[in-house]
Amino acid sequence: MQRPGALAISAAGTTLCFGLADGAAPSLSYWGRTPDGDLAAFADALAATEDGGKTHSGPDAPRRVPLVPGQAESWPGTPGLEARRGIRAVFPRLVLETSESATPSGVTMLLVDADEGLRLELGYDLDAHGVLRVVGELQNTGDEPLVLDALRLRLPVPGRAAELLDFTGRWGAERHPQRSLLTDGTRRRAARHGRPGHDSPTLLVVGVPGFGFRHGEVWAMHLAWSGDSEYLVERLSTGAGVLGSMLGGGENLMAGEISLAPGESYRTPDAVFVRSDDGLDGLSAQLHASLRARAAHPSRPRPLVLNTWEAVFFTQAIEPLTRLAETAASVGVERFVLDDGWFEGRRNSSAGLGDWFVDATVWPEGLAPLAQRVRALGMDFGLWFEPEMVNPGSRLEREHPDWMLAPAAGYGPSWRHQQVLNLAHPEASAYLLDRIDALVTELDIAFIKWDHNRDLAEPVDRRTGRAGAHAQVLALYALLDELRTRHPRLEIESCASGGGRVDLGILDRVQRVWASDSNDPVARQSIQRWTGLLLPPELVGSHVGPKRAHTTGRETDLSFRMITALFGHPGIEWDITTCTEAELATLRTWADYHRAHRDLIATGTTVRADGLPDATLLHGVVSPDLSRALYAWVQLDGAAQAGAQRIPLPGLDPARSYRVELAEPFGRAARQGIGDPAWTQSAGVGEFPGSMLTDAGLPLPLLGPGQAVLLEVSGV
Repeated sequence: MQRPGALAISAAGTTLCFGLADGAAPSLSYWGRTPDGDLAAFADALAATEDGGKTHSGPDAPRRVPLVPGQAESWPGTPGLEARRGIRAVFPRLVLETSESATPSGVTMLLVDADEGLRLELGYDLDAHGVLRVVGELQNTGDEPLVLDALRLRLPVPGRAAELLDFTGRWGAERHPQRSLLTDGTRRRAARHGRPGHDSPTLLVVGVPGFGFRHGEVWAMHLAWSGDSEYLVERLSTGAGVLGSMLGGGENLMAGEISLAPGESYRTPDAVFVRSDDGLDGLSAQLHASLRARAAHPSRPRPLVLNTWEAVFFTQAIEPLTRLAETAASVGVERFVLDDGWFEGRRNSSAGLGDWFVDATVWPEGLAPLAQRVRALGMDFGLWFEPEMVNPGSRLEREHPDWMLAPAAGYGPSWRHQQVLNLAHPEASAYLLDRIDALVTELDIAFIKWDHNRDLAEPVDRRTGRAGAHAQVLALYALLDELRTRHPRLEIESCASGGGRVDLGILDRVQRVWASDSNDPVARQSIQRWTGLLLPPELVGSHVGPKRAHTTGRETDLSFRMITALFGHPGIEWDITTCTEAELATLRTWADYHRAHRDLIATGTTVRADGLPDATLLHGVVSPDLSRALYAWVQLDGAAQAGAQRIPLPGLDPARSYRVELAEPFGRAARQGIGDPAWTQSAGVGEFPGSMLTDAGLPLPLLGPGQAVLLEVSGV
C-alpha cells in the first residue's frame, strides 16, 4: 500500500515500511512483525514520528536514513553507494522519481540524481513465506564512464537486536558458529575468494540477547551470490535516526571491476532478508518453505547416491568399478557417481584439468560400458567435473593461454596445482558447454558433481586487464542455465572443495550442495546443523564413509554414520566391496529406512532443541500436518551428567497425543548407563500427550561418545 508520506508492503506476518518525503529519497522506517489493526494507520504513524529530534554537535535537520545512505544525508557510517568518475568521487543525492506496488507484498522504486547522472531502481519483494528479496539496478545516465566500488542493500533492525550470530570455518570444518554482543561500530565480513568460501558468514543473524533455536526475535540477511561478498551490521554511536542498527551487504567488488559506460547498468545480487519471532528454527522454516516453493526445486524423491571418490580416489579401472556398482545396486543405491580421475592425463591432482575427454589409457572402450552397466543395474549414472579450473601443462592451457583468468605477466600462486579458466571468455565457455553437453548426451548422464577446488587470486581478464571475478560468476550462471535448458532432467551438485560455495545464487541452478569434504559424522553433525539454518535437508549431500574418516582419522560406529547421513540427501562414499556381509546387510536396512522416511525429511519442518547438556544434540523433522516426526538424539562426546534429563521434543502439537518409539535400526548404540529410562522398557515404545513431550520432554538414554539413536513419533 502507498499513502502520502508512507509506504508499506506486507506478507506472511512480516511488514516493511518506508517514509516518503518530497524532494528526498524514501527512508527505511520499519522491518518487523505485521501489526494488529490498520496497517495504513501504522505506516502513517511511523512517518509522522520519524523525526527523532536534533542532537548537540549534529546535523541541523533531524537525521533520516534513506534507502542508500551517504554523505548527502550526513551519514557517518558505511555508504550505500560508492562510485567515481575518473578521480572525482561521486556523492549521490538520490530522490524518488516513481514508485510502483504491483502487489501488496512488493514495491519497485526509482531514484535518480540528474546532476550526477545516476538512475537507481530498487525492488523489494516479500514472498508468501515472509522472505524478502531486495535488488538494485544502477544505470549510468551521465556522459562519462562511472566506476562503481560498492552498492549495498540494507534494512533497519531495532535497538533490542543486540546479539549477533554468524559463521566461520575452514576446509573440512565449515559453518562454525560464532556469537557476540552487538556493539557500536561496523561489523563487516568481507570475502575475497571468488566464491563464498569455507569461512562464509552464510547467514548474518542479529536478535534479542539469548535467542536460540526455539525462542527469541531474530533478523537475518544472506547474499544470494556465488562470488565475493560483504555482510555488515552497523550500530552508530552518533545515531541512525530513530532506528537501532542497519543489517545488509552486497557484492565485494574489486577496484575498477565495474566500469559503466554511458547507458550501461549494474545489477546487484539479491540480498535475502528474513525475520522471525520464533528463533532460528523460525528463520529456517521460512527459508526452507520459500526454497521448496520454487519451480526448480527437486520434485523426485532424493535418490540414494554412491560416490566413488573415497572408494578408489584416482585409481580407476572398469573391473573394480563395475564390482563397486554391482555391490552398490545390491544394497539399494539409486545413483552411481564416478568422481575425479576419468579424463585425459588425470592420474593425480597435478595434471589433466581442462582436457575433458575420456582417458583411453584407463578407459579403452570409453565410459559407455560402465554407464550402461550402471543403468542396467537400475541406477542413474553421474560424473564429476571441475570446469572452472585448469592444470598448467594441460592441452587446453598450452593451446589457449589467453583463456586463463590471470595477469598477462604470469600466473599467481597455484592452489591444488590449479589455475583458473576465464568463463567470461566466449570461446572458453563455448568449449566447456560443448564438452559437457556431448558427454551428458553420449553417456545419458543424470547427475553432475560440479567441483571448484581453489580460491580466485588475481582474477584478471587477459583481454581487458580488468578484474574478472564478477564476470566469472555471471558466466558460470549462464553456463549452468544453458546446460539445464538443454537437459532439463539433469541434476547438478555444487561442490567447492566441500562447502565453499553454499549460497542461494548457486541454488537457483543446482539441486544439491556438498556441505563438506569431511564425512566424519562428529564433524558433520555440526556442519549439517548450521548449513540447515539456510537450506532444507534434501538439498544437502551427506554420505556414509568408512569406519576411519579420511579427513580426520577418527573412527566411528556404522550406526552413528548412518543416522548422521540420514538427515540430508544421503549417500555412500566408501569401497563397499570390502564390507563384511553384516555391514552390507546393515547398508540394505539403511537404504530401506531412507526410502521409507525420505518424503518426511524432504517436506518436514526442521527442528532443533535448545538448552541441552554438554556435547548432546537433538534435531529432527516434523511433518507439515504435525502427525509424524523423526528425531536424532546424539551424543558427540562424554556426558558430564550422571543421570538422564528430560529432553523436550520440539515442533509437535501440544493438543494431541503421540506414540514415541526408541529406534535403533542400524545397530544398538553404546550406553554410558546400565539401564535406559523406564518408558523404553516396553518394546521401546510409549504413548504421551503432546504437551508433555513439547514442554517437559522425555528422559532419553545416556549414550556413549559418538553415538546416536532415533525417535520415531506418530500421532494417535
